[in-house]
Parts: sequence; C-alpha cells; structure tokens
Amino acid sequence: MASEWDWETGEGLLGIDDPAEVDTAFERGEQRLGTAVIGLAFNCSLEEASPRMVRAMQLPDAGQRGFVFTAAGHAARLNGELTPELLAALRVEGPGGVAEHPIRDTLAYVPFRKLPPWFKWRWVYVTVRNKLEGWWLRSVEAVGDARRALRGGRS
Repeated sequence: MASEWDWETGEGLLGIDDPAEVDTAFERGEQRLGTAVIGLAFNCSLEEASPRMVRAMQLPDAGQRGFVFTAAGHAARLNGELTPELLAALRVEGPGGVAEHPIRDTLAYVPFRKLPPWFKWRWVYVTVRNKLEGWWLRSVEAVGDARRALRGGRS
C-alpha cells in the first residue's frame, strides 16, 4: 500500500489507512502530515487516528496544522464523538482561530451528553447567541419592511 502514498506531492495521502506509516512519516519529518491525518480520520478508527491527530496539532507549518484541525472536525462528524485528548486539544486551541470550525462540528455532531463541561458551556453560549442574533435580524428586517411600506404609501 505504501506505493500509493506520495509524500513528496501529497498524492494518495487522503487514502492512507496505516497509522504506522504516519508514525514513520513523523519520524522522517515529512511535510504533508496534516493531509495524511485527514486520511486517517476517514479510513481508520477514532482510537487509531486520535493520537496522531493530537501529535500533528503541534506541527510548525500552519497550513498542515489547519488540515489536522479539519481532520478533527471530520472525526466528530463521522464518529459522533471525539476522544478526551482531542477534546482537550480543541479546548486549548480555543474558538476563533484554526479550531473554530472543528469546535462547531463537535457541537453539532457530538451528543450534548458526551461533551465535557467546557464544550457544554460553549454549546449553551453558541445556542443562545444564535437565537438572539436570529431575533435581532428578524426585527431589523421587520423594521425595514415597515419603513418601505410607509414610504410606498406617501408616494
């Protein structure tokens, strides 16, 4: 299978299904580890992929780190859960940066009862904020409609 994975160009790495190959690539210092970790998220169990994801979240290349956080979001969608180590890594990175979308994926696809306390508080915050924002936008739209109706009546 290793012949299908081209570490130089990244071709085939999304199909990687061998955690040992990723471990070896870490040791070699390969440049496309973030891409390979996405492949692990798609093709391996969460238990096999999680330690490699957590390790790859420390990569110095910001682009590859972004791919790793993408992999965490995919893992949440595919499995309906994340390991405690991945949840902790997302919490450390925090919302607003590279972890924003994986955190949102976690809140959307992992059942509330499986979330640790920080994620539960985040879920409450996001839910309340979204509800208030929806009300605000609907009220602004209603005011705009009323103003247009009044202007139309004066013409």
